[in-house]
Amino acid sequence: QAQLVESGGGLVQAGGSLRLSCAASGLTFSNYYMGWFRQAPGKEREFVAAITRRFGGTVYADSVKGRFTLSRDNAKDTVYLQMNSLKPEDTALYYCAAGSTYSTNSRAYNFWGQGTQVTVSS
Repeated sequence: QAQLVESGGGLVQAGGSLRLSCAASGLTFSNYYMGWFRQAPGKEREFVAAITRRFGGTVYADSVKGRFTLSRDNAKDTVYLQMNSLKPEDTALYYCAAGSTYSTNSRAYNFWGQGTQVTVSS
């Protein structure tokens, strides 16, 4: 049984930073592309960032590029999302996901965590 568990969310003031973690179990971690998505109430799930299986290639949504950094540690079966210069519009429930392709589309991902809440105050 594959399981993804996000952590690191919380309340932060605008301009602050948070680091989200996603710990994986029940899967061969290095075989999967990893993605981060976010969703606010009443809105569609939105792509944030994705990373390749081994060499750290990344792609970011335009809204977060230059502020967020995605990395993975295959030895620890963990992916990280470093979020700097946070804005109120970054407020959302953040999900990590594992999939078989390198994609910005949520439909490409097979396994999902439960999410961690990020709230940015003005």
